[in-house]
Amino acid sequence: MNRKTLAGFTMIELVVVIVIIGTLAVFALPRLVDTTMWRLKAYGDDMRAQLQWYGRLALSQRRPVVASIGPTGISVDYAAGGNLATLPCPAAATPCIAEAGTRTVTFNAANGGRTVTSTGAALVVTVSAGSYSQAYQIETETGLVRQMP
Repeated sequence: MNRKTLAGFTMIELVVVIVIIGTLAVFALPRLVDTTMWRLKAYGDDMRAQLQWYGRLALSQRRPVVASIGPTGISVDYAAGGNLATLPCPAAATPCIAEAGTRTVTFNAANGGRTVTSTGAALVVTVSAGSYSQAYQIETETGLVRQMP
């Protein structure tokens, strides 16, 4: 019998290699990648979106909404009482807001449509931990929340 020799891998060999690569990806890759940076980036984006949404909510409901920003996260309440939401820092990066002390932003202050900060000027909130740092600015009067360069 004269058989041709076939070159290549068998299906079993390919499956074994794929299983080994998959196992390494599940266990080794998260240890190699800095997930804290991605969590903080997501937290900052979520913070910005939620603060803008609560600013619009205050205007649509015609009642003031107060956001209290502290080192471990943000708490949003109605000015007359009643908690709306909390946005705690990611567990891997607590505290995640660099400024010390609690500062506030009042959306629709005195039902006048204005945004007032506890500093009286634009409020800078820096989300940071480890080597990651990103500043966001909350504008007084308009309540616009923007990412700083």
